[in-house]
Formats: sequence, C-alpha cells, structure tokens
Amino acid sequence: MAPPMRRNSKGILTWPEGDRPRERLLKLGPQALTEPELVAILLRVGCKGTNAVELGRQVIQTFGSLRAMMEAPLSALQEIKGLKGAKAAQLTAALEIARRAQLPDSREKIILRKPEAVANYLATRLRSLSEEHFRGLYLNRKSVLLEDALLATGTVDRALPAIRDIVAKALLTNASALIIGHNHPSSVAEASESDRIFTGDVLAALQPIGITLLDHIIVAGDTTYSFAETGLMAELNLAC
Repeated sequence: MAPPMRRNSKGILTWPEGDRPRERLLKLGPQALTEPELVAILLRVGCKGTNAVELGRQVIQTFGSLRAMMEAPLSALQEIKGLKGAKAAQLTAALEIARRAQLPDSREKIILRKPEAVANYLATRLRSLSEEHFRGLYLNRKSVLLEDALLATGTVDRALPAIRDIVAKALLTNASALIIGHNHPSSVAEASESDRIFTGDVLAALQPIGITLLDHIIVAGDTTYSFAETGLMAELNLAC
C-alpha cells in the first residue's frame, strides 16, 4: 500500500478531496475526524502560512485538551495568533452551543424542587468556567423556572451582583422564590465569609417583598456546596 500523501501547509482546497475535513465528515461522519480537523471545520480557514487544520491543532495544543479549550474564556482564545475576530467568535459560539445542549430542553418546563436537581442544573451551567459567574434562578410557586439570569461575571472579588439588580429581576419576572449560585474556579466548594455576608444581605432584601431565597449553591469542579443542605440558610434566616 502506498504511503498517504503528506499534507502541506497550503490551503485545504489544494488537498486531494478525500483528505479535506469537510468532505471526509460528509462522507464518513464526524467520528472519523481528528479533534484538530473538527476545530478546523468550525474555523473554516486558517491564517497566513497556516491552514485551518494546523491552526486547530495549535489551539488544542495551547490548552492541552479539547475540554480545556471549551473551558477557556474568549480572551484566552483571542490571544492565539490567527484566532481573532470572526474565528474566535465562531469557535466560542460552537462551544457555548455544546454547553447549552447539556441543559434541559427549553421547550419543557424546568422544575427545580429537589436540592439535587438544583445542584445538577447549576453544575451543568457553571462547572467548566474559568471565571466566576453568578446566576439567579427565579421560580414561581410551583418551583417552575421562570428565568435563569446571569447576574455578574468576573474575578473572585468582583463577581458579586448588585442586590438591587437581583431584587429588580425578581419583581420583573413575578417570581415567588429565588435560588442563587456561583462557581469557584479554584475548585474549592466552600462558602467564604463574603459568600455568607452576601447571602444574608440578599435574604434581608427579599423578605420585605415576600420572595423566598431557597438556597445558595457553590459549584467547584465536580462538587457543590448548598447553604440549605448544610443548614447555613436556616441560620441566616434566623439572623434576619
């Protein structure tokens, strides 16, 4: 058998049709492609002196794995030579679609009544993020999710949202209850003192308007911490 033709760094359109990632995907299915080839299809084209497959390989090598690439912020992707503007946007959009595909179907009612259901939902939302994200889950009286809102993003000391924004969103959605959650990129699922103080402040702001704060979930890697499950939410309620 003759050795396979060596692929050069010229544009993929100069390759034999049987070697081109898009044509191979259409003929053999996505499982037949390597990870750099899959990324190349998302990027569509490479940059000067680098074809799309080579650029895809560089992207994966930069982060060490496909999962690490998915967890990287947009700013980290944009630091890679040749991955600016439209290419970074295309890749980020595809990765976000993959994340959201793991969530419950938006056409169905999402009921967050059981603690494990809440923890699993927020873990899917938050576990793979490299920056701290703070979300609010606004529920009606039957624990049906009315809105999943991203309230703040940033570093550990800057991700806390304004309490007035949390309250305003609760009134806007006509929510009866709220669950707040955020991730710890450090992979330590523990409540800090600032987490406790902030949760108490949210409780105090919601009580006068008749909205119940059910829980505060912290996601760190594959583990979660629940204020309600640990009894800390009950302590804070007594203190208010």
